[in-house]
Amino acid sequence: MTALAAIFVFLMVILIHELGHFTVAKLVGIKVNELSIGMGPRFFHKKYGDTEYSIRALPIGGYVKMEGEDEESDDPRGFSKQSPLARIAVVAAGAIMNFILAIVVLSIVSFMIGQPTTTISEVIDNSPAESAGLMPGDKIISISGNTIENWEDIVNNIEKSNNNTQLEIIVERNNELETILVTPKMEDERMVIGIVPEGDSNVIEAIKDGFNNTFYFITLMIDFISMSLRGNVSINDLAGPLGVISIVGVAANQGIISLLYLLGFISINLGFINLMPFPALDGGRIIFLVVELIRGKPLDPKKEGMIHFIGLMLLFALMLFITYNDILRLNLF
Repeated sequence: MTALAAIFVFLMVILIHELGHFTVAKLVGIKVNELSIGMGPRFFHKKYGDTEYSIRALPIGGYVKMEGEDEESDDPRGFSKQSPLARIAVVAAGAIMNFILAIVVLSIVSFMIGQPTTTISEVIDNSPAESAGLMPGDKIISISGNTIENWEDIVNNIEKSNNNTQLEIIVERNNELETILVTPKMEDERMVIGIVPEGDSNVIEAIKDGFNNTFYFITLMIDFISMSLRGNVSINDLAGPLGVISIVGVAANQGIISLLYLLGFISINLGFINLMPFPALDGGRIIFLVVELIRGKPLDPKKEGMIHFIGLMLLFALMLFITYNDILRLNLF
């Protein structure tokens, strides 16, 4: 299950990323020599038009090979022959597609879960709500005089209460209003009463949640980078391929919703990291293209290539170090 789930997640985020580069390259007229999904030995390939489509043995990467991207070419459809803006669009498209994938996947997750309503679906055993007499099907109308319009209102009114403070909860039960007195308890550093809301699946709200959760994860990534620059992140806070596979395995065992949620998060991570202004990453290439756009002429290709090569070696070294740490943390041997 872990292996299948990991292959599914890696293939999805990589396939969408490379399709972003591929599609925009085709749209702006760049000749694409090969679209490859996976790395290592090739076990399937087929040529259509100018492009060879390949599937390789290891589902841990992929690439789009464009004419004139990493070599000299006189072909007018070569990558280097296009305008800087066209090339920026091609380079940025992979990460943008990862963000779009995340929005779609997280919207699906939100729709599957449903939007929490003010009606109680489940009362937790041995909870304050059960002791007070709240029941599944009760619709919460107000809490201590405060009108309830959504689930967030319920959470906020409960969390801002104090220990030993009784809440007067008015509920609608069998088309009649009843008053229930509940005393919240502290659990995981927040006040709770022990109820679970009913979910209401709504396409529009699910799409809104998809966008909101995507932007939320992006802000988390920005905060993480900021903490890293301040030295507040340790190597144990990072995960390489082995660490990610382990996390994917846990999510797969928890069900399809957890796996899709993690897929969205990993897709955002891949898009965000790729846009960072570091040599060899898409963000680093975009920086060089912006400089070319401002200068009106490209930088020395050999110098740019050397900078990207050094950046790639540094990334490989970091990945090896993180993978070694994953092996120790997961006690694989």
